[in-house]
This record gives sequence, structure tokens and C-alpha cells, in this order.
Amino acid sequence: RSGDVAEWLRQGPAKPCTWVRFPSSPLRDRVVTTSDPPARAWSLYCQFMTGDSTRIFPIEDPSPEVADFIDRAGLKGPNGKPINIFGTLAHHPDLLRRWMVFAGHIMAKNTLSPRDREILILRAGVRCGSRYEFAQHAQIAKDCDLSDDDIEATKGPIDAWPGSDLEKALLSAADELHARQRIDDTTWVSLSEHYSTEQLLDIVFTVGQYTLVSMLLNTAGVVIDDGIPDLL
Repeated sequence: RSGDVAEWLRQGPAKPCTWVRFPSSPLRDRVVTTSDPPARAWSLYCQFMTGDSTRIFPIEDPSPEVADFIDRAGLKGPNGKPINIFGTLAHHPDLLRRWMVFAGHIMAKNTLSPRDREILILRAGVRCGSRYEFAQHAQIAKDCDLSDDDIEATKGPIDAWPGSDLEKALLSAADELHARQRIDDTTWVSLSEHYSTEQLLDIVFTVGQYTLVSMLLNTAGVVIDDGIPDLL
């Protein structure tokens, strides 16, 4: 939307961005990489190339206490090292421990179904342009009843979503929270006809959590872990 473009111009571009005509046009017509906004009034996200300019590298020598926490929390990858996001956060052990409580709620105690949760997370990753976030949760989503086609469709226009109207409302909620920090009335009514108050709160906090995570990933330049395909 033109307002998004104006806000981006006020802030000033830090580097070339991927401008995306979103969500109404086919993928082949959407992407233009440039430091300048396209002439038309496009919605946008900046697809920051996380990994190309790492600012905070995963910790190499955590204290015994932090290493023990990482072991107990199961935060290591197949290579025996901390998964990169956790290795990055390990520079601030108190933050890592306290944030993990909230992250644990979103991933393990959420009142939404795993499929609904992952639809929201993937869409938040798309809207934030977080390659790391999308790559990691594309793998998780496959164990949560999302097909490869479903995962790919979270990148595209809502009208093209192959699932239910309720899932389209979830995608709309993620978009609206990203764009305006509020779920619009029409979407809220659609969601509230199906979800409990607890679930409605979890919708907001799931998108909020993975927007926050994307801010870290994009700012720190966290590299996608070995063996995880880059899908965004």
C-alpha cells in the first residue's frame, strides 16, 4: 500500500530490498530487487539476506552453566552444536532462559492446533522476510499436517490458499497484525465464530512471538542451519 511505501521512504533504505507486490499478483510478477521503491503503490516487505552479513555469531564457548542449559533444553542440532538461533541468544543467558518460557508456550502449550500455529508462523516469517524463520518452520510444518504445497502457498495471495476459509482468516490475521498491529473487525468476527477467547489470544501472541523472532534473526544475520533448505 502507498502508506507502507511512504513509511519505508521516511525511514530510508539501509540496503537493497526485495519489493513484493503482495498479495494479489503471481509470484513471477511480484519481485523487484532495488534500493528504490517501484513506481506503483505496492505492499512490501524487505527480504533481508540473513546470513550474508552476520552481526552476531553463535557463541563458540558458552559457560558450563549455559552449555548445561542448552543440553537440558534440547537446543542442539544434529551436528552437536547449538541451533544457530539459540547459539546467538546464548550470548545473553538470562534472556535466553526467560524467553524460552514464552517460546515453550507458543510451541508446546498453545491452544491452537499445530497446523493453525504453523500457518501463522510461516506467514509471519514471510511478512517479515525472515529466511531463517521460514526455513526452520517449513520443516516443522511438515510434521503438523501441512503439505509442501500448503507451505509454498503461505507465501502467496490469500485468495489462492488451498485450505479452508477459516485458514484464510488466519492468514489475514497475520497480515493485519504485521501491517497495522491489529486484527481487522471482519477477520476478528470470522475467527471468533470458531475459536475460544484463549485461542484468539494465542493467535495474537503466536504472530507476535515470531515477528519478534524475525526481528532478531534479520538484525543479527543468523545463518540458516546446515541441512535446512532455504525456501523463502
